[in-house]
Amino acid sequence: MTETTLKKEGYYGSYGGMFVPPVLMEKLGLLADEFEKAKTDESFIHQYRYYLNDYVGRPSPLYYARNLSEKAGAKIYLKREDLNHTGAHKINNAIGQALLAKRMNAKQIIAETGAGQHGVATATVAALFNLPCKIFMGREDIIRQKPNVQRMEMLGAEVIESTRGTMTLKDAVDDAFDYYVKNPDVFYLLGSAVGPYPYPSMVKFFQSVIGNETRYQILDKEGRLPENIFACIGGGSNAIGMFSAFLDDKQVKLFGAEGGGRELTNGNTAATLTLGKPIVYQGTYSYCLVDDKNLPVDAYSISAGLDYPGVGPEHSYLKDTLRVKYFPISDSEAVDAFKLLSRLEGIIPAIESSHAIALALKILKSEPGLSVINLSGRGDKDLGRF
Repeated sequence: MTETTLKKEGYYGSYGGMFVPPVLMEKLGLLADEFEKAKTDESFIHQYRYYLNDYVGRPSPLYYARNLSEKAGAKIYLKREDLNHTGAHKINNAIGQALLAKRMNAKQIIAETGAGQHGVATATVAALFNLPCKIFMGREDIIRQKPNVQRMEMLGAEVIESTRGTMTLKDAVDDAFDYYVKNPDVFYLLGSAVGPYPYPSMVKFFQSVIGNETRYQILDKEGRLPENIFACIGGGSNAIGMFSAFLDDKQVKLFGAEGGGRELTNGNTAATLTLGKPIVYQGTYSYCLVDDKNLPVDAYSISAGLDYPGVGPEHSYLKDTLRVKYFPISDSEAVDAFKLLSRLEGIIPAIESSHAIALALKILKSEPGLSVINLSGRGDKDLGRF
C-alpha cells in the first residue's frame, strides 16, 4: 500500500493513519466524513440504540461468577457478551456499520472473518437490512469454524474462500480490501479496531457500549469501580470497547490477553504486542509480528479470532504509555480456562474469551481484587476442536 496519509485524524500518538492506495483514499475520506456526521445525528443514534436494545438484547448482563471467584480468590464479574444475538460482541459494531452503509446508499456489504463471529454478525445485519453480502474467510478458518460458516450461509451470505498465505484472518483481510478497491458501490464492514482510519475510530465507537454498560452496572452492584479489567485481544475490538470507559480511571488496572500460541517464536504465536514491532500493515501504522527484515510474518493461535499478526493502533499506544498491560496466553492455558469456566459456571466461553479468563486467573493470584472479565463470545463454535 502507498505510504501516504489523507489527514491527521485517527492517530493515537504516532500510531494509526490512512496508509492506502490513492483509489481508496477518497472512499475512506467520504466514509470518515459520514461517520463523523452520523455519530452526532440524534436520529442515527436513536436507530442504533433501538436495534441494540430490541434486536441484540442489550444491555448484556454483568454476572457475578461466584464459583470462579472462589477458585480465583477474588470477586469476579463476567460481562456477558456471549448472550447477545449471534453470540458475541461483534453484532454491536455490525449493527452500527450496517446503518452507516444504508445511510451512504451502499449496494452491497462485504466483510472479513476469522473465528466466524464477525461473519455471522455481518450476515445477520445484511439479512436484516436486505443487503447482498460477501464474507471473505481463509480456507483454514472455514475448516475449523464450520458451524459459523453454516450459519453465514443460512443467513444468505456468500462465503468466499481465501487461499493465499496461511489461509487465515490476515489473508481474508487482504482479499476483502482487494475486492473493496475494485468495487466502488461496496461498503466494507470491517470487524476489528484495525486497518486505516476511520475504521479503528468507528469500531471503538460502536463497541464502547460494552464499557459504558459495565461502568454503570458495576457501580450499581458494588458502589465502586473494579480494581482489574480483563479482555482478550487479537485486532482488539472487544478489548477497546471494554477499556474505553475506564481509560481515565487510573486506579482501574487494564489487562489484555494475547494469543500466545504454542510458543513465543515466529510462526507459533499471535502475541503481537509482546514480540512485534511498529510498521505499516494493512493500512495503518501499528505493532505487527515481523521477521529480521521488518516484514510481516504469519501468526498462529488455537483461536481463529486472535490469529492475526497486527493489532489496532490504539492498543499500540496504550502499550507504549503503559496504560494497559498485555500478556501472552498459551493455547494450553486457554483450553484449560475454557474447560474450567464450563464446569464451574455452566458457561461455555469462546476460546478467544478463554484467553482473558486464563490471564485473570494468573494475575489474581498475586493481585486479588474486584475484577471484570469481558466474556466476548460463546464457545459453541469451538466444541470438539480440542
